[in-house]
This record gives sequence, C-alpha cells and structure tokens, in this order.
Amino acid sequence: MIAQETIDKVLDAARIEEVVGDFVDLKKRGSSLIGNCPFHNEKTPSFNVSVSKGIYKCFGCGAGGDSLKFVMELEKFSYPEGIRYLANKYGIEIEEIERSPAQLAAQDKRESLYVLSQWAGKFFRENLWETNLGQSIGLSYFKERGYREDIIKKFELGYSPDQWTALVDEAKKAGFHEGYLADIGLAIERDDKSLYDRFRGRVIFPIHNLTGRVIGFGGRTLKTEKSVPKYVNSPESEIYHKSDVLYGLNFAKKAIMDADLCYLVEGYADVIAMHQAGVENVVSSSGTSLTTGQIKLISRFTRNVVILYDGDAAGIKASLRGTDMLLEEGLNVKVLLFPDGNDPDSYAKQVGSTAFKEYIEKYQEDFIFYKTNILLKDAKDDPIKRAEVIREVVTSIALIPDEIKVSVFIRQCSSLLDIEERILLTELNKIRLNRAKALDKKASQNKSSSPYSGGADFPGEMPPADFFLTDEEKQGAGIEVAPIPQQLTSELLQEREIVRILLNYGRELVTWEGDGDVPVAPYLLGSLDDVDFEDAVCAKIINEFVRQAENFEVPDSKFFISSTDNDVSQLAIDCIADRYEISPNWNDDKRKIYVTREIEHLKELVIQAIYRIKKRKFSREMHKVREEMKKNLSPEDLEIELSKYQKLKEAEKMLGQLLGNIVIK
Repeated sequence: MIAQETIDKVLDAARIEEVVGDFVDLKKRGSSLIGNCPFHNEKTPSFNVSVSKGIYKCFGCGAGGDSLKFVMELEKFSYPEGIRYLANKYGIEIEEIERSPAQLAAQDKRESLYVLSQWAGKFFRENLWETNLGQSIGLSYFKERGYREDIIKKFELGYSPDQWTALVDEAKKAGFHEGYLADIGLAIERDDKSLYDRFRGRVIFPIHNLTGRVIGFGGRTLKTEKSVPKYVNSPESEIYHKSDVLYGLNFAKKAIMDADLCYLVEGYADVIAMHQAGVENVVSSSGTSLTTGQIKLISRFTRNVVILYDGDAAGIKASLRGTDMLLEEGLNVKVLLFPDGNDPDSYAKQVGSTAFKEYIEKYQEDFIFYKTNILLKDAKDDPIKRAEVIREVVTSIALIPDEIKVSVFIRQCSSLLDIEERILLTELNKIRLNRAKALDKKASQNKSSSPYSGGADFPGEMPPADFFLTDEEKQGAGIEVAPIPQQLTSELLQEREIVRILLNYGRELVTWEGDGDVPVAPYLLGSLDDVDFEDAVCAKIINEFVRQAENFEVPDSKFFISSTDNDVSQLAIDCIADRYEISPNWNDDKRKIYVTREIEHLKELVIQAIYRIKKRKFSREMHKVREEMKKNLSPEDLEIELSKYQKLKEAEKMLGQLLGNIVIK
C-alpha cells in the first residue's frame, strides 16, 4: 500500500498541463489550454485544461478531473497504478506501507499481468545481453541489421532462448501465477495443461502502451524453414488490445506534437530504423490493418499523417482502403513511396540519415492525388476502368468532413481525371445520399423489430432514424453523439449553486453586517444549518465543509477534485470548470468596455443563494401544513395550523420580494 505522504507529494507535484500534454495536443486559448478530447470522438475541440485550477473538463462528453483522474481514465489504471505512473514521471520515490495478507490476496489481477509482462521484458533483455547464446545469436542479428547498441537498449529489444520452457521455468521460480503466463500469451497450454514458451528461439520486440508499460511482444524467428512463421505476436489479453495500440507511440508522442506530424509505417523494424536515422515522430500498426482506435490515438497528437509505403504496388493498393479511414476521421493524409522496392528500414541503411530525412521531407504527396494517379496508371485508356477510378476517388473525397477541403480536391481532381467538376460534384452527392439511405435502412430494420411505440422523448411519434443506431454507427456517419444529461430539477440546481459557491469562494473574505470580515464558507453554512440537502452528492460535500469548519478550517476545491468518490470528484469539477472566459480584448482602455467579475459581487451572490434555498424550504413547509389541514382537525388544532401557514406565507413573500419575485397565492 502506498503511504499517504507519498500520494500527497505526487498530487502536489503533478501539473495538469504536463500530464495531459503527454497525450493531447494542447493549444493556448486565453488563460486555458484546449484540444481534441481523448475520451470521445470529436473534430471540434471542446476539451479544456485549466492550469490555474489544475483540472481538465470536456464540454462535449462531460469528462473531467485532475491529473490523477486523467491517467486513470485514459489508461484504465487503478488508483495505485495512477499514483505510481505520476510518481515515476516526476521522479518521486514510492514509500510503501506493509500490506496485510487480506490486501495481498486482493491484489488486482490486471496489475499482476502488467508486473508479469514487465518481468518478461527484463527476462528477454537479460538473455540478449548477459548470455553467450543471446549475444552470439540475438545481439549478432540486431547488429547485422545495423542497429546501434543505444537503439537496441532504447527499444528494450531482447532474445528468447530456443528452449521449450525457459521462460515458464523462470517465471515459476519468481513466484508468478502459471495461469497468468497463458493469459497474456507468454506461454501456450498443451492438452495436458502443461505450459511451453510461445517465443522460444526468437528475437523480441516489446510492445509498450502510451505510458511506456510493456503490454505485449513481437517475436521474429531466426530460422530459415518456411514452416516456421516469420513473426509471432502476443494474443489479445486483458492488458493488450492490438487494435488500440501503435508500436513506438510511447517514444514518438512528444516528437509528433513538436513536428505536428506523424509518419505511419508498417513494422517494428521500420520504426527502429527511422529512430536511428534521427526521425522519431513515427509509429507502426505492426503489420495489422489500420483501425479506428489506432487512428484516434494519432489524432490526439496531430491531424497530419504521412504514410510511408515500400515499392510493392500490390501492397499499396491493399492499404488504400485503410487510408480512407484516416480521411473519414478528419486527418490530413499524405503518402510517400520509396524507390526500387525499398522500405524505410532498407532505404535508411542505403542512403544514410541525412539523405533519408531529405527524401521523406521532399517527396510527400497528398493522398487523394496519389490515389488518383496510381489508379489511373492501372486503368490506362480503358473507359470502364477509368469510370471505376473516378467513382473510387470521389468515394474517398466524400469521406472528408471538411467541406473546404472537399471543394479543393474536387476542383483539382477534375483536371487530373479530365472530367467536368460538375459531374464529380453530382457523383459526390449521389455517394453521400446512398450512404444516408443505407443508414436509414439500417435504422428502419431496427425500428421494425423494436417494440418502441413512442415515449417521453418522442411523445405521439416515432423517434428520428438515428435514434436506433449505436454510438459507433452514428460516429461513422458523422453524427455527433451527445452525452445523456442528468435530469436537473430547480431544487437540485439550487443545492448545486450552494456547492459551487463553497468550492469557488469558500475561503474568500466578505464584510458582513455585525460580523465583520468572515470567510464565505462559515457564514453560508451557518445560515443554512436548518436546511436539509436532498441530493446525496451535494450533501457529502456540504457535510465535509461542516466537519472541517468545526476545526476552523475551510477545504479547498482540490480536496474534492482528488476525492476517491467519483461522484464527489465529478461534481466538484462541474462546479469549478469555466466553459467561457472574458476575452483579453475587453476591459482595456482602448475600447472602454468593462465587465465586472462574479467575485466583485460575492456578498450579493451568497445572500441570493441563501434566500432561494430558504424560500424553497418555506414552500415545502407550507405544503406540509396544507396537507395537515385537510385532515379532520379540531377547531383548536386547525387554528394552530392556520397560524403556522400564515407565518410561513409571510416569510416566503418577504423572501420573494427580496429576490425580486412576485408571489401570488
């Protein structure tokens, strides 16, 4: 268990802009930073980072929190995992408190899989560098490929002995659970339930997640037999989902943001070769078809992608479809073809670092024009094939969400294809219409098999067609997916307003008549000691303020933002996050426009909030009295209830007047 003192040090050291900046390309806007949200698919930035408040908040999907919450949500870390990640980032030594047997027994399995995977990476590295076979076979292979020792160490490359149970035996000695070896694919289970090594006799390429933890492995055989597969990769596991991982991204993310550009290559060797050539903003899909999850990873850091192809024409055509997905996600896509069948690895070795970098900067070509040219070469003068090329190119253009880019591509492709721009636009609209019809048909099929017959959201009529589509289908069709809001009643809004004032201004001093200068929190809490808060989360925050007020302390907002209670943390974020801010062009001497800030009218804000929630209390008491008067009361009891009602009504009326309301009853 991590000591509380260590946790406090980590939370104090973590800077929100640095932690989020490792994953999201942030740009300055006013006093805040803004970028595309990593938690949902968006093309217009709605993700805000407040450096002064130490929080992030997405006004599109509602996600929000502090540095710890960010890495926990993004990387699916447990609380201890998140603390360890931040401690490692800021060089803070973890102080452990001895755990009880019960706590050890309850150790998180997912964390155990990470630990095992990290251990396996160390096992492979030690076999590469510290054994005779590793040096003579594995290390010799890497050096023959031209890899420098610093690059081999940077990518943590390794070697697995050519023995059936070398890793399995060592893992057992180290005390690891045998079942976990099969769970993450380090070992394969025989029919008799015994285990043997998956990667035996191979050089090893560890696969890291975005934060640098080892989650899987790729193993290349050094044998020449055709019956032996060239590469063997870790299977899907609880910690490794290949469709959401890009090889090398943990090393490349900063370089990608600095260059505002990502190079996309095919395999492990290409990534390593480009790093050795001095180009670090490069990632690989590791031989698999590009997925939506991988594209979203890239779009966190840049909107510009250059795909590096080798000279294999068949391979290029096969990958064109996957490239269309990049266009659909709103990325700017260029391609680069290496000469004479070279790939990035071989070409970098052939020409050297300087010439390699010059080549990849000089010969990039926009994907749409590249696709047009390569398909036209294949079609030659065949009119049927040329017609198919036109449709295929326009289909790619139809995927682009930016209408300005669409217009530019249509105009320039009109010249390349030697066809009127008007005809291309007609085909573009036809493709878009057919796509919309296909979505409507899918929705109609869902609707015909659904028992839905109207409801609160669509009374008396069927909902719109996209109501029946999944969120993923809506995003694929370019339909914004809005979060489902909580039902906000006037009572809940009033209670949240009290919480908002406490979190933002609880420590601010205000001059109160008869009391002098008193912080907002104790004055507000003292005025509401007869009010019961119905919302459970609001009540938790209010009760904590009351508890600390008894010790003459006022908690700051960070106390609640960092709460392990997710509901408390989320409400705190919602209450202190500002969606808008006053432009620096205002409040200057040139324009003579002055906008007052809320804090300048803090006394009035607090008093109004007290009046509103008190008025609600009186209204509810009046309702209770009315219900009591409906009973068969004696004349004396009825008179008592009437007197209560009259006093409550006068109090409600007075508060209504103070609030500027007209009370008619």
